[in-house]
Amino acid sequence: MGAGRSCVPWPLLALALALPAEPLALLPHGEEHGDVSLEPGDDARSAALELSTALRFYGAAVRSLYVATNGIIAVNEPSSEEEYLGQFPVSFGVIAPFMADLDTSDGRGNVYYREDSSSGILQLASDYIKSGFPESAFDPSSVVIVTWKLVAPYEAQGEDHTLEGKRNTFQAVLASSDSSSYAIFLYPEDSLQFYSTYSKNKDEKIPAMVGFSQASTNYYFWEKPGSYNVIANDEDSIRNLHKSSNAGEQGVWVFEIGSLSDSIVPAKISNVLKSLESSEQDQETTSKPFTSDYGSTEIRQQYVTSSVGSTEEDQHHVTYSVPQLAAEDFLTPYLDIIGTPSTESFYSHQDFPTAKAPPRQFQVQQFPPQQPQVIDVEEFDETGIVFRYHTDVQQTCSNNRHQCSVHAICKDYPNGFCCSCIAGYKGNGRQCVAEGSPQRVNGKVKGRIFVGNNPIPVTFENTDLHSYVVMNQGRAYTAISTLPETLGYSLLPLASIGGIIGWMFAVEQEGYKNGFSITGGEFTRQTEVTFLGNNEKLVIKQKFSGIDEHGHLTISTEMEGRIPEIPSGASVHIEPYTELYHYSSSVITSSSTREYTVTEPERDGIASTYTGAYQWRQTISFNECVHDESHRVASATQQLSVDSVFVLYNQEEQILRYAMSNSIGPVSDGSADINQNPCYTGTHNCDTNAICRPGTGNHFFCECLIGFHGDGNVCYDVDECSEQPALCGSNAICNNQPGTYHCECVDGYQFAADGQTCVAVEYVINHCQRGTHNCDSPQRAQCVYTGGSAYICTCLPGFSGDGHACEDVDECQQGQCHPDAFCYNTPGSFSCQCKAGYRGDGFWCVLGEAEKTKCLREREVALGSGGTFFPRGMRVGQFVPQCDEHGNYLPTQCHSSSGYCWCVDRDGNEIDGTRSSPGVRPPCLSTAAPPVVIGPSVRPDTVPLPPGTHLLFAQSGKIEHVPLEGNSMKKNGAKALLHIPDKVVIGVAYDCMDKMVYWTDISGPSISRASLHGGEPTTIIKTDLGSPEGITVDHLGRNIFWTDSQLDRIEVARLDGRQRRILFDTGLVNPRAIVVDPVGGNLYWSDWNREAPKIETSYLDGTNRRILVKDDLGLPNGLTFDPYSSMLCWVDAGTKRLECMNPTQLGRRKIVEGIQYPFSVTSYGKNLYYTDWRRDAVVAVDRTISTEKDNFQPQKRSRLYGITTAFAQCPGGHNYCTVNNGGCTHLCLATPGGRSCRCPDNTVGVDCIERN
Repeated sequence: MGAGRSCVPWPLLALALALPAEPLALLPHGEEHGDVSLEPGDDARSAALELSTALRFYGAAVRSLYVATNGIIAVNEPSSEEEYLGQFPVSFGVIAPFMADLDTSDGRGNVYYREDSSSGILQLASDYIKSGFPESAFDPSSVVIVTWKLVAPYEAQGEDHTLEGKRNTFQAVLASSDSSSYAIFLYPEDSLQFYSTYSKNKDEKIPAMVGFSQASTNYYFWEKPGSYNVIANDEDSIRNLHKSSNAGEQGVWVFEIGSLSDSIVPAKISNVLKSLESSEQDQETTSKPFTSDYGSTEIRQQYVTSSVGSTEEDQHHVTYSVPQLAAEDFLTPYLDIIGTPSTESFYSHQDFPTAKAPPRQFQVQQFPPQQPQVIDVEEFDETGIVFRYHTDVQQTCSNNRHQCSVHAICKDYPNGFCCSCIAGYKGNGRQCVAEGSPQRVNGKVKGRIFVGNNPIPVTFENTDLHSYVVMNQGRAYTAISTLPETLGYSLLPLASIGGIIGWMFAVEQEGYKNGFSITGGEFTRQTEVTFLGNNEKLVIKQKFSGIDEHGHLTISTEMEGRIPEIPSGASVHIEPYTELYHYSSSVITSSSTREYTVTEPERDGIASTYTGAYQWRQTISFNECVHDESHRVASATQQLSVDSVFVLYNQEEQILRYAMSNSIGPVSDGSADINQNPCYTGTHNCDTNAICRPGTGNHFFCECLIGFHGDGNVCYDVDECSEQPALCGSNAICNNQPGTYHCECVDGYQFAADGQTCVAVEYVINHCQRGTHNCDSPQRAQCVYTGGSAYICTCLPGFSGDGHACEDVDECQQGQCHPDAFCYNTPGSFSCQCKAGYRGDGFWCVLGEAEKTKCLREREVALGSGGTFFPRGMRVGQFVPQCDEHGNYLPTQCHSSSGYCWCVDRDGNEIDGTRSSPGVRPPCLSTAAPPVVIGPSVRPDTVPLPPGTHLLFAQSGKIEHVPLEGNSMKKNGAKALLHIPDKVVIGVAYDCMDKMVYWTDISGPSISRASLHGGEPTTIIKTDLGSPEGITVDHLGRNIFWTDSQLDRIEVARLDGRQRRILFDTGLVNPRAIVVDPVGGNLYWSDWNREAPKIETSYLDGTNRRILVKDDLGLPNGLTFDPYSSMLCWVDAGTKRLECMNPTQLGRRKIVEGIQYPFSVTSYGKNLYYTDWRRDAVVAVDRTISTEKDNFQPQKRSRLYGITTAFAQCPGGHNYCTVNNGGCTHLCLATPGGRSCRCPDNTVGVDCIERN
């Protein structure tokens, strides 16, 4: 341990109960005691509970708390559960008596909470605290009580039922005074019936977590995790919480969570559990040999403490693993252990005062972030036992050479390794650039700046910054583009915004280092500028992220505050200045006062001038290699000299420019002229590809850079490829480049592990992807690629065998169903159905008929009593509702007497605009998802697609694909891409850039996406949807568009579902199909309103809306836009036709007539492909000869919905949103020959700029 470091000793925590004890009583709770009941749900959280007495937590005062369903009390507003469950520490800070995915919906438990200052409650809390801290004089003034009573674990549909019926009860009590706070966790006997819950993100159980987590500290460029302490995080530990204690009474755990220190202090057991106090006196402690039957009652109680500080030595991550002790073991005094990170732990012990065995070895577990260390520490606890910790895992060049630049060498040191640039290169070893070579810096700038007395700030983001550095002159040119005039002129005095780049590449005097030599261009810089006079302040935060793949340095900049206003048209002059940089370990600081002169525009022939000044303070933080002393700066203080400062704002281009020359050297006393050497002032005449070498006085000489030759005044590139033809070796091509060369392997060869030798490519065959494996059919087995040309075959769930031959498992022979149910075996699965006179899910059946649905009840009344149910006042004969086999309303309802048909929602209500004349059935969609067959479930993962172009189409609860070979469907390669059996998938769209498929689900309703490379799907939109049907992707603008036939609107959003904006919510009745022309900036959609069907168009920003087709339409269900021919085509289930047109011209062309019931259509090459409800097929039509060419019916016959083409390569072309989001802050929506920047509908607290 470092000298002077204060550490809190931790006791052994696990003491197991051997004899019965009085039942533990929770503090009074419930609504009858004044508690607030948290609303039921899976992820509910309370509003802020404002505290009358601040809670002390890790040394800080907390004045409000948030109670959440998932067994936590948060000190800041918690995020959604997907972001923190299974993670520790937690960024928003928590007190966690039992953090897990809990669920109180549908009457499955309650969560109560209140703040209480009544004397009785304060006394109860005080008694618990004093049992664990008997010497404490703590007197609470307020108590927060949170009780989780009979709460259930979250159970997703399809998971096993092992957690069904399990319930947990526990309580957290937080007691506070003005100076300190304590936490009490109470676990009554047998109150914990489950110890893990299923993860929503992974297919596994995750143990609950008990502990404390300090909130993270957010900086501009990074987040610093807070300290955290883990009490229990595995099932064994959690199972025994009610049997163990650290306060002398089973199920009671007490901790001091906040005083003047910033750590958590557990109670120290000064005696044994209360249940043993009477019998303990009778125990013999002399010569009885030690025996302990651990058996099935052994526990592992872990306590992990981590304090993430600013240095490696401040970090503590220690896990203690302690066996359950027999009754006589309670006589062994507890051990105080102070730990440091290690991977191995052992102890040496002195003789115990009794004949007992020594304590077991302590396991040590490491938590990231953790830097490798070699530490030897000896410590003595109160028992006199010595604990030694040693970590011998050392980082060396052998396994870390990749962390050094290719232009650096790696050197091992006793405690680690360091990188150093080779001769001719400058940098810190991790990043190296050629000495004297010009450098480029690229980045983004954002800010919120008040100018002068203006109460409205100027906000900007995603603004470009570019810098060019002539390295051998130390001259840096920086430009920031697209700054408004009011801000651009006022930023002129702040030349050091770009001056940091000048410091990085300043000319180095002998023995001194510029910023890049020290940091390698990887650092953060925080600057505070205070303008003298009115005391305006501006904070500048910058992060330099090193060299990117293009060889350019990257930077991000943020500015916030207020600056004095400089009038438009003014000029600013800055005299040469010097600045002192003070160096210490990993930190550089500097401060100075700058003056600038402002010359205002002439008025009446007079240009007034005035002088301003500001104080400049900055801190630069970086990582340095501590093992190599030569990396350190020779002088603790260096002087940056800046001259030839030039600042300009171009009003027309809205570009702010800075330029300056920089050199770094010793602190000048003003008498010497050492800084006047031309090499340091940049006044030499060396070539741009040469470096200036200073001599005595003003003498210097020029030396060409590596890769160039000449006298230094003029340098020529060396063509290494011509001079050394065999330079790259065999099977390689040498490409000459300025100052260097580049080797590339010829086709069929690749670089070996040495990165230099070209070896023949060993072609591997993925038999699983090609379909050349010998596994059983995909309905029974799956092929798993294992690398190279190898694979394994495994039977799917519900089948048995070796994967090459799989047989169905007859689950009905295993007694899976209830005795009063029938079992139906199906290939790979089974289903259970209660017998007549019973109701239930088949796994559990009880006497009584199943409750009839609304549809069945209405149908029964209509048939039994002759009653009438009429849609919208129709009074012709009798209407009898039509129900499906599950009792749901059929989506299409027809009147038997009149012949009229119409669409209904899931409640049987007629949908406006859908009623059709006799003999015409409208294309209604069922919103009721099919019942999920009970049995082995299929993971909703996408199956990776082989290369090539494919058709993707929806079939209710799945998405399938058919490969295309030329214009032909490769039907034997058709497979299911994605199984989601509880969904009704309608629209399908494809993003050719990210290889993602998007779809709409009307049963949720929701919009989701998944990668064609494989993996689980993600729901991106699930709120404020009615019946989302058509969907399309603008792959250039990175947006999705969709129709909603229930809300009668068309919306747009980013590809991840953010930044939603309603384009149209008027003039729509039944919008369905929607397609986009990204290059032309046009949007097309259909509306099958039975009274006035139409096809409309607009620009992507919603402007220029107009009707494209309205005559001779019936039920225009599907649309497609062919990007290669610019043809818009549609299928019509009313006219039974497939038609096309050029949207820019008049006239339509009928491709085929007499088709049956088309729903959706897509195009590829000369073919059009549409789905047909009557044929349950994908039909291919050659549009050039107006002839049907082929059709494909999936193995399982059912309605097919949306269809789209997954192109192997994106179609050519671009629009104004392709690059840099068109310069927009949020939505970029293309128009013909331009673009519009638009804001999302919910812009509260969002800085968004709309413009055309």
